[in-house]
Amino acid sequence: MQATKPTHVRYLILLMLFLVTTINYADRATIAIAGSSLQKDLGISAVTLGYIFSAFGWAYVAGQIPGGWLLDRFGSKKVYALSIFTWSLFTILQGYVGEFGVSTAIVALFMLRFLVGLAEAPSFPGNARIVAGWFPTAERGTASAIFNSAQYFATVLFAPLMGWIVYTFGWQHVFIVMGGIGVLFSLIWLKIIHSPRQHPMINDAELKYISENGAMVDMDQEKTKGQKTDGPKWDYIRQLLTNRMMLGVYLGQYCINGITYFFLTWFPVYLVQERGMTILKAGFIASLPAICGFIGGVLGGLISDYLLRKGHSLTFARKAPIIGGLLVSCSIVACNYVDIEWMVVGFMALAFFGKGVGALGWAVVSDTSPKQIAGLSGGLFNMFGNLASISTPIVIGYIIATTGSFKWALVFVGANALLAVFSYLVIVGPIKRVVLKEPPSSKGPELTQFTQAHS
Repeated sequence: MQATKPTHVRYLILLMLFLVTTINYADRATIAIAGSSLQKDLGISAVTLGYIFSAFGWAYVAGQIPGGWLLDRFGSKKVYALSIFTWSLFTILQGYVGEFGVSTAIVALFMLRFLVGLAEAPSFPGNARIVAGWFPTAERGTASAIFNSAQYFATVLFAPLMGWIVYTFGWQHVFIVMGGIGVLFSLIWLKIIHSPRQHPMINDAELKYISENGAMVDMDQEKTKGQKTDGPKWDYIRQLLTNRMMLGVYLGQYCINGITYFFLTWFPVYLVQERGMTILKAGFIASLPAICGFIGGVLGGLISDYLLRKGHSLTFARKAPIIGGLLVSCSIVACNYVDIEWMVVGFMALAFFGKGVGALGWAVVSDTSPKQIAGLSGGLFNMFGNLASISTPIVIGYIIATTGSFKWALVFVGANALLAVFSYLVIVGPIKRVVLKEPPSSKGPELTQFTQAHS
């Protein structure tokens, strides 16, 4: 019997994306939580530990385009499941590096972190791809904001748990427990995740609703039928990289991630060195911006979709929260002019809240990515964005070493927010779905054209 009332399977899909992204960020953070104990046990220097930390970032950036290509070639379900299983296995193996000698353990740890970075590369392009396939345009902002906000939720939920595991059982067990959770989740993923037309729980009413309102439900159709596809053509990358709108979106994401990586790397150090807080106090206070970022992240998506439902254009609905949120995040510079502790924390929390509201880049990617290469487009976007994970900590380190204070470092973070605002105001232009041209056999590829994202 066919139900007339639409099912809501897409919300189950969103819950799965939220959970997998939480596990994803928790597995990235394992080394940070275990770092000091691991350093003591293995006799690793701070410089060496820094290199081990960086291994993930380099591999993650390098793996974005291959990861996106694999998603488009073989479909989101299989590639993502393999990604979850593989990064979780490499996380477990990190718990056993202490069995080797110090030099071998260091090399093994570096290699395993590198492999975790490579294995995680398809995750966020996969998220954007699944959202584009399952959610209509007017719900895509909220859906993207929810899975993106899992990064803050992971800090709030798993950091205390992992700290307790290290304290009670030792650093090795953090890797084993967190990796084990991921391996188990990869099996659940295979059971629950399907493309919209293949999902056993969806009814015709929901499928009709999402397909008529902008969801790209047939994105993985040919993959599930077992038809041979060649995967995306490399000329497609050239078309994206010569597209003004996409370049503006990439620059915007790089700047937004610059703010993120300040909070992930230098913020606790700022609280201790510049503001004289204890490590314990700084650790507690560092979680407050994460909570504010989580709230801001979800709110940004809700505002964007509300504006869309009220009849505003897609361009206005996406850009208004991004620009407004990033202008609020410039408040970080105000910390240079206040000495009262609670005011410093307040401005930092406000800045991260604004950054959360403005972090709608993944919604824009879901709105603009061409159907043929939704995964590759997300990978390219994530590659540019995560270059900030390499550059931001280094630039801030040089600023502090040169000036002897964090004042210009905070100005640098605020400047990132302003550059992102400039990018969305001036460079991006109207937000529309990119339509790729197949390269003709006799002459070079024609220019990229557009259609409305919700057409």
